[in-house]
Amino acid sequence: MNPPPRARRLLFVCSRNRLRSPTAEQVFADWPGVETASAGLDHDAEVPLTPELLVWADTVFVMERAHRGRLSRRFRAHLDGKRVICLDVPDRYAYMEPALVDLLRRRMAAHLPSG
Repeated sequence: MNPPPRARRLLFVCSRNRLRSPTAEQVFADWPGVETASAGLDHDAEVPLTPELLVWADTVFVMERAHRGRLSRRFRAHLDGKRVICLDVPDRYAYMEPALVDLLRRRMAAHLPSG
């Protein structure tokens, strides 16, 4: 009997890891077939992005195009073979704000395993 497939590891990244990326981590934490984490690119982020988190992740979701650029500049060596997807979520929402949750669900629909 084969073991069940490993869950896909999704890493959500924004600037300070206080609003958007922790909301995404929380919203999709119980989604079947995935594991989630979140981090920030700023030096004062709640959970600063590390090479170890990038190694852990199968797919990295950034909230803005600017995050993709910063990610590439700072962590290029750790992105080999990683899919980096920009969700285009502007920095104007509160943590777990219903409009943010709805937007994240719509933007992530194509990237989540059905289940």
